[in-house]
Amino acid sequence: MRHSRHFTLDEANAQIPWVVDKLAALRDARARLTDQQARQALTEGSPTNGGGHPGKVVGEAFVELQNGIAAFDHRGIVLRDLDSGLIDFPSVQDGVEVYLCWISGETEIAFWHDLDAGYGGRQPL
Repeated sequence: MRHSRHFTLDEANAQIPWVVDKLAALRDARARLTDQQARQALTEGSPTNGGGHPGKVVGEAFVELQNGIAAFDHRGIVLRDLDSGLIDFPSVQDGVEVYLCWISGETEIAFWHDLDAGYGGRQPL
C-alpha cells in the first residue's frame, strides 16, 4: 500500500474542522509571502541575521507555511491544492487503497476516488 495511515469515513470527517483551520492559516501565511512588499523584504533583510522587520515577517510566514504543510503530512492527510482546499484522506475500501476526497465548502466527505484518478475521478460514496 502507498500510505501507512488510513482513515475510516468517520475518522476523516472528524478531521475536517482541523483541516479548515489549518487551510486558513496556510493561506494567510502564503499571502504574507506573495505580497510584493514581502518579496522586496526578502532581498533587504534576513530573519536569521537580524534583518529588518519586513524580512522577519516574511521569514516567519515561510516557517508557518512549512510547518503547516508538515502538519498535514504528520497526520497522514494529503493536501492537494491550497487554493481550492482539495484534500485526500487515504482509506481502504474492499481491500483496495483509495482516497476519501474533500474540498473546501463541502460540509462532509461525500466522494472517493482511486489513487491515480484525481479530482476528476471522484465518485459518490
